Amino acid sequence: MADTEKTEAGAEKPPRSVRVVLLALMITMMLAMLDNMIVGTAMPTIVGELGGLEHLSWVVTGYTLATAASTPIWGKLGDMYGRKGAFMTSIVIFLIGSALSGMAQNMGELIGFRAVQGLGAGGLMVGVMAIIGDLIPPRERGKYQGMMAGVMALAMIGGPLVGGTITDNWGWRWSFYINLPLGVIALTAISVVLHLPKKRAKTRIDYLGAGLLTVGITSIVLVTTWGGSEYAWSSARIMELIAIGVASLIGFVFWQRRAAEPILPLHIFRSRNFTLMSTIGFVTGFVMFGATLFLPLYQQSVQGASATNSGLLLLPMLGAMLVTSMVAGRVTTNTGRYKVFPLVGSVLMVVGLYLLSTMDTGTSRFTSGVFMAVVGLGMGCLMQITMLVAQNSVEMKDMGVASSSTTLFRTLGSSFGVAIMGALFNNRVQDVMSERAGALGSKVTERSAQLDAASLAKLPTAAREAYQHAVSSGTHSAFLLGAVVAVVALAAAVFVKEVPLKGAGPGAGKPGEDAVAAAPAAIVEAV
Repeated sequence: MADTEKTEAGAEKPPRSVRVVLLALMITMMLAMLDNMIVGTAMPTIVGELGGLEHLSWVVTGYTLATAASTPIWGKLGDMYGRKGAFMTSIVIFLIGSALSGMAQNMGELIGFRAVQGLGAGGLMVGVMAIIGDLIPPRERGKYQGMMAGVMALAMIGGPLVGGTITDNWGWRWSFYINLPLGVIALTAISVVLHLPKKRAKTRIDYLGAGLLTVGITSIVLVTTWGGSEYAWSSARIMELIAIGVASLIGFVFWQRRAAEPILPLHIFRSRNFTLMSTIGFVTGFVMFGATLFLPLYQQSVQGASATNSGLLLLPMLGAMLVTSMVAGRVTTNTGRYKVFPLVGSVLMVVGLYLLSTMDTGTSRFTSGVFMAVVGLGMGCLMQITMLVAQNSVEMKDMGVASSSTTLFRTLGSSFGVAIMGALFNNRVQDVMSERAGALGSKVTERSAQLDAASLAKLPTAAREAYQHAVSSGTHSAFLLGAVVAVVALAAAVFVKEVPLKGAGPGAGKPGEDAVAAAPAAIVEAV
């Protein structure tokens, strides 16, 4: 029998085994975040070899759909049958999907294998956050979740650079194979060092609820992915998907009230803080992924930046997010207080997005970098604090579904952000091009409002200048919308109730309130 190692509230330093597990969790988080960034850079090369350009979007959509649909299911499986087994299974599925994707011989195979990869990816982020919730008291948790936010920012900065380097030197297949050694290292460390109690649920998993939720989420993601691009927003296909999604989600809510072991227990939403954190998480996802989509486009099209180092274009925002996440985690750990961060973060996000909306064709890179840094400071205050407060608002038995629900709302927010901000951007670009360049402008953007650097360089000077004004106008509309949506996060932050974190002092963590009802799980020998 191995010696039992425990983490107590207020413990001065985690045991070595906990630090090893945390390192493995950071590697897994890196896998989850890096994959899409690396693959996105490799896509032109992949299409050149495999063909199937008309199905290109499904390489991303298939992965996203599988990830979003499986996220809540992984959280519930961890709660019912044990966190370690569910997490390791998700890593194995992710690695199998990665290996198969690297061996794909045509676009159809790649899309199918990416869906397998996405099924595993749905459990990676949830597993990381839920295991941290099991091992670390909430008072200490902010520090480590701040580190995870740092890993996320580094992945977003380095992903395109790593993807470009791998594709140029080793070939696009290694953009998938690179996951294998990292995943094996994480899997081995977790298998050997992490010991959590095994669970055996007396009831079966809620298959009907899982099916209804999967259909509902899939419909939502397809609406936001296809609307305004593949199909008009008013088309019969989009209307059908909306109807299916709404009916499925209504049926899901109805069934969850009756299921013996609901896939997403509705009682967790009775906690005011949990509901507010879900709202803030949705808005953060909406803003963050919208910003990461349009900022490089603006800098490349209007400011003439190179697309080669596209990840570096976001450095002011992501660097600020990294620093603030670390600081917020440390302050929360030292003081046990956290309400100030959602408030300050929401204010900074609203201000930063409004500043970004003021950019025009004459805005310098330095000025836009300062504006991006303001947004990054705001997001850094929100990224992991939302997860921390959400986990602190439920009982230990619901840690998995709390983590998966928060992750899901952020994922759905990103889908809506990219779709709605994208539609607004494209419409504005096309309108301005028509106004400034007439028939030529309409012809230039009739197939897509987004031009790459090579296409832009081939345009006549008048059309190129018109396009730069159009992109500037489009980003103005998109970021102004983002600022308005961010006000919702600010309103939610005002109503957050600052419940003491476990380990913050006497009376912390009172059962029945927005606090964890039981002490955080120790690392114990697996039964």
